[in-house]
Amino acid sequence: MKPDKYLKNYINGQLVPPFSGEYLDNTNPTTGEIYSFVPNSNEQDIEKAIEAAKNAFKDWSKSGIRKRFRLLSRLADILEQNAEAFAIAEAIDTGKSITQCRTMDIPKAQSNIRFFANAITQFSSEAFMKEGEMMNYTMNQPIGIVACMTPWNSPLQFLTWKVAPALATGNCVIAKPSELAPMTNYMFSKACIEAGLPPGVMNIVHGKVGQKLLESPDIKAVTFTGGSKTGELVAQIAAKTFKKTLLELSGKNAAIVFEDCDFEKTIVGVLQSTFYHQGQKSVSTSRILIERSIYEKFRDEFVKRTQFMKIGDPLSPLTNIGPVISDMHLEKIKSYVSLAIMEGGTILCGGEIAELSGKFENGFFMKPTIISNLSPNTRVNQEEIFGPVVSLIPFDSEREAVEINNNTDYGLSATIWTENIKKAHQVAEDLEVGIVWINSWLERDLRTPYGGVKNSGVGTKGGYEDLKFFTRTKNVCVKY
Repeated sequence: MKPDKYLKNYINGQLVPPFSGEYLDNTNPTTGEIYSFVPNSNEQDIEKAIEAAKNAFKDWSKSGIRKRFRLLSRLADILEQNAEAFAIAEAIDTGKSITQCRTMDIPKAQSNIRFFANAITQFSSEAFMKEGEMMNYTMNQPIGIVACMTPWNSPLQFLTWKVAPALATGNCVIAKPSELAPMTNYMFSKACIEAGLPPGVMNIVHGKVGQKLLESPDIKAVTFTGGSKTGELVAQIAAKTFKKTLLELSGKNAAIVFEDCDFEKTIVGVLQSTFYHQGQKSVSTSRILIERSIYEKFRDEFVKRTQFMKIGDPLSPLTNIGPVISDMHLEKIKSYVSLAIMEGGTILCGGEIAELSGKFENGFFMKPTIISNLSPNTRVNQEEIFGPVVSLIPFDSEREAVEINNNTDYGLSATIWTENIKKAHQVAEDLEVGIVWINSWLERDLRTPYGGVKNSGVGTKGGYEDLKFFTRTKNVCVKY
C-alpha cells in the first residue's frame, strides 16, 4: 500500500476522481514543495456519496454484530500489516516525527478499530420489570448516515476513532478529511477496499465540502475535531436539521508543577506535552504554571533542554522538532510571538523561524519558544496558538494555580505534577477541564470518556460513550 500523486475520493466502494476534475495542492511542510494533489470536490461528489450510503444502510444496519466484528478486525489487520507505509506517509504529510508516527499515531489507529470491533460484541441494552404487569426494554439502533470530519494534526488516528464506532454500530459513514493532510485518510480508503467493506458503507470525500455535507438533511449525526470557531459554525449548521453533534475543539491547556514533584520526571514529561508534534495537538501544554519556590530552577532547566532539541527532517529518528503544517500557520505562530513582546513578555529562547539548509530551506520550521513575564490575562495566555510556543507563569498556592488554569474560555485538559497524591486529587477535582493527567500526559484507555468543557467541546466520546452517540435508544413497552 502506497501514497499516490493524485488522490481520489472513495465513494460506493471505488476510488474515483472528483466530478469537477479539479485538484488542490498538497504541500510537504518539510520542504515547502507541492508533492501531491487532493480532489477539489463539490456538491455532486457529496450527493453521490450520500446516495451510496443510503443504498448501503439497510443491509449494513441489519448485517449483524459478528459480521461487522470480522470486517473491522480485518481492517485493523491491514493497517497493522502496512504500519510502516502509513507512518512514513503521515510523517511526510503532517511534519510529525516518524518516531511519533511509528509508536503513537499508527498503533493507536489500529487499536481504535480493534477496540470498537470487540466493544460492539459487548454493547448491551436494558430491561425494566414491573412485576406482574409489564416489561420495558431498550433497543440501541444505528442512526443512519453520519459525517466524520477529521483534523490535520493526527489524521489517521482521529479518522479511526470516529469511524470505527460508527461502523460497528451499523451506521454508514461519509468522512471529510482536512485538505492539509489527507494522505493517510486516502490510504485508509484502499485498506477498506482490501478488507471487503460493502460498497457505500464507508465513503471519504476530500476537499472543501464540509458545509455541503453538513447541510444535507440525510446526514443524521456529525462528529467534528478542530478549532472552536469552526466548531461553532458546524454546530449552527447542524442545528438547522437537528443533527446529533459531537465536537472536540480548541484548548489552552496548563501543566501545573508543584515544588514536591519528581523534578526529572516532570521536566521530561512537560517537554513532551509542550513540544510533541510542534505543539500542534489539542491537548498540548501551552501554559506551564510553576510553584514559585522552584520557578527559577524549573525555568532554567526547561530552557536549557529545549535549546538542545534537534530541529529538522521528521523522517529522521534523531529529530525532535519538525515543521508546522503550513506557511499560513507559521505566520500565525510568529504573530503570537510578536504579540507576546508587545504585551511585555520576555522571549527566553526561540521566537524565530528556524532556517535550515538544502532541501529543507523552504520548510515551515519554527524554533521552540519559551516566554515569561506575561500576565495570565494576556491574549497569549488566553488564546490557542497551536504551535511550539509556551508561557511560564509562577504561582504561590494551590488555589491560585487552579484560578489561573480555570481563567480561560477553554477547558480541554490539564496535567498535574506532584508526589502528594492528596493534593493531586484535590486540584484535579477543582480544574474546569474534561481530562486531567497526574504525573503523565497523553495516556489513554479506550474504555474511558474523553471530552472538553466550556469552549473546548460538546459531548463526550471514548468507550461506550461513542457507541451511545452513534445509536438512538428506543423503548419498547410490553404489557401482559
